[in-house]
Formats: sequence, C-alpha cells, structure tokens
Amino acid sequence: MPLVRLESSDGVVFDTDADTAKCSGTIKNMLEDCGLEHEEDHDHPLIPVPHVNSTILKMILTWAKYHMNDVPPAKDADKKDGKMEEYPICEWDADFFSTVDHGTLFELIIAANYLDIRGLMNSACQTVANMIKGHTPEQIRLIFNIPREPTEKDLHENHSVGSSDSEEN
Repeated sequence: MPLVRLESSDGVVFDTDADTAKCSGTIKNMLEDCGLEHEEDHDHPLIPVPHVNSTILKMILTWAKYHMNDVPPAKDADKKDGKMEEYPICEWDADFFSTVDHGTLFELIIAANYLDIRGLMNSACQTVANMIKGHTPEQIRLIFNIPREPTEKDLHENHSVGSSDSEEN
C-alpha cells in the first residue's frame, strides 16, 4: 500500500497509507489529479495541509483509519421538505467525540470541511446538534460559552451609568 506524507500547518509530518489519506476528498483529488499516488515507493509524496494543525490532523487520521472502508455519505443529505436529515453516529464516533472539548470539536468540523471529509463532518456536526437539541438559547450559550448580545435595557443601563460617572467628575 503506497505511503503518503501529510505536513500540518505547524510543520509536523505524518506518514499514512494512501487509503486512509483518501478519506479526504481534497487529498484524494490531489493524489489522482497530480499523479502523486503513482510515484516510486522510495519517493513518497509530501502533501502540505496548511489550514490544519498537528493535533487536529492526528485526530483526523485516527478517525480516517477507522472509517477508511466506509461508504462515503451522499453529498446532498437534505430531505425534500427542506429539513436536514439526522445523521446516525456510530458508537466509535460517539466515544471519539466524547473525549474532545468544544473548541477541538469545532476545529475538527472546520478541518473536515476544508479536507472534504463528509463522514467526519456529518458526525461532528450531528454531535453538536445533539448537544443543542432540547436546550433554550440561554442554555446553549452556557454550554458553548457564547456571550449574550447586549439588550436595549443593558445598553441603556450602561449609558446611564457612564453618564452619571462623567457628570460627577
């Protein structure tokens, strides 16, 4: 099986087999379109992955190694009624995502989008959707540490406090 070398944005090089690397549509197209997969065994292609750091790339390769024989999901998962279809998450993926913090999960989603890894993208996005499901907007803000937008009342109170401070000086 041919070896592919992937270089992360922080310069770390990962050696992986071509089948694992081809879980990424982006890398698969690069290998096929540039003829890199047919190079001699001693001259393994080095593919830069400029928007993915080594921590995330290592996690992606772990995910891809497990899923390399999966049938890729269809490009269009929309139902005819306009609602998105719920994507089933296998037990391995549930365990995989349970070990990462929210920031890492979002980095995985961004990297999966960049590398065109639909299965990872779908599983990671469904994991986020499951975290949100059944929660109020305020609860979602707390879960993901999202600051609340100031309301008109907040803005008025801040303006009033600022006005009284400047009048005293």
